[in-house]
Amino acid sequence: MSVTDILIALVPALGLGFQVICMQLIGGKYTNKVMGMAIVTLLVGIGVYFIKQPVLTPALWMGAALSGIGFCIGIILQVKSFSLVGVSMTMPISVGEQLVGTALVGAICFREWTNVNQWLLGVGALILIVVGIALTAYQEDSDRGSNFKKGMIYLLISSLGFVAYASFPTAFHLGGWDMVFPQSVAIFITMLILCSFEHDSQLFAVKTWQNMATGVCFAIANLGIIFSNEINGVAVGYTISQLNVVISTLGGLWILHEAKTPKEVRFIITGVILVVAGGVMIGITK
Repeated sequence: MSVTDILIALVPALGLGFQVICMQLIGGKYTNKVMGMAIVTLLVGIGVYFIKQPVLTPALWMGAALSGIGFCIGIILQVKSFSLVGVSMTMPISVGEQLVGTALVGAICFREWTNVNQWLLGVGALILIVVGIALTAYQEDSDRGSNFKKGMIYLLISSLGFVAYASFPTAFHLGGWDMVFPQSVAIFITMLILCSFEHDSQLFAVKTWQNMATGVCFAIANLGIIFSNEINGVAVGYTISQLNVVISTLGGLWILHEAKTPKEVRFIITGVILVVAGGVMIGITK
């Protein structure tokens, strides 16, 4: 890989990592944060449509809609969990659960692991990720309270949504660029519907427009992963994109100044290292 290829592969990780930090710094209700993302996602999708002009088949709309709905469920519950357990705990657990989920779906449903070496490497990776998740969830205070339990439930459902977001394009055999426009439409409409159930949702308040900066980060990451997969291949592009967990987790600790004891910080950093290592191993199996 050339230096340029590596830099392109890092774009999704940077976009996804700073997306989380950006939305937390801007603030607002969770509806402001996700609607800001959805607005930019739709605008970028329209732009890509006029450039690429994909053929909008029923299968493309169906796969994109299911993927977009999964993303909306995933991001809404992930953002809600930030206020319950913090970014530095949410992100490694979320990414770890997504890695486990997508790996199992790929191996079992799409038969991506076809030999003994892939299964050994894959199962070893899953064990590392699960241990990493357990470490990042460690708290010295044994009384974790209702916020922790609610946050863990939100994250589990959120991760299932993200697994659906990642899996449906493969299930419908859809290309990356073809997906961008119909998926963006599905994300905007679904987000609008889900957020409108929130009391005093403030869907188009000032904080929503400010959180369009969050949407820019997501758009950069989304388009970046398509470029990276085309240039570097899915294995490399997918693996390096998982480095977003390092940026978001350390950002939660050092930029957002989330309160953690020294021991909890050590556990979180160790857990992140294991989750990333597991993600790299899964990337090798592809």
